[in-house]
Amino acid sequence: MAQMVGKYIHEKSENLDEYFKAIGVPYIPRKMMIASNPTVEVTTSEDGQWSITITTLFRTVSYKFNLGEEYEEHMPGATIKSITTIEGDKLITQCISPDNTHTTRVYSFSEDGLIISYKHEESGKEAIRHFKRV
Repeated sequence: MAQMVGKYIHEKSENLDEYFKAIGVPYIPRKMMIASNPTVEVTTSEDGQWSITITTLFRTVSYKFNLGEEYEEHMPGATIKSITTIEGDKLITQCISPDNTHTTRVYSFSEDGLIISYKHEESGKEAIRHFKRV
């Protein structure tokens, strides 16, 4: 099983613009997010709480959660309800936005890095971001 805890730097993205359009991200924030090279840090605490922190030049977002329990992600303009589970070398996050839109993020870990796959369930649009372990 690959080590999940660690720090990862962005290498490349695939189909991110189409995915962000599908989930309703406005033009300027979408272009800013696409141009960013985020760093992702995954940690766990002794009490079993997980944390995923995403840092860019524009902002830092941190999600803290316990596996299998609902938590909130605060985005500009919306609060999303999420549940994250673990399957092998993957953390899988199911999200429901206030307009009842469903998205899935799959964090796939390997010894070399992390791949985050995004899927907007209603449109079927998908995107992938590749990260290298630091």
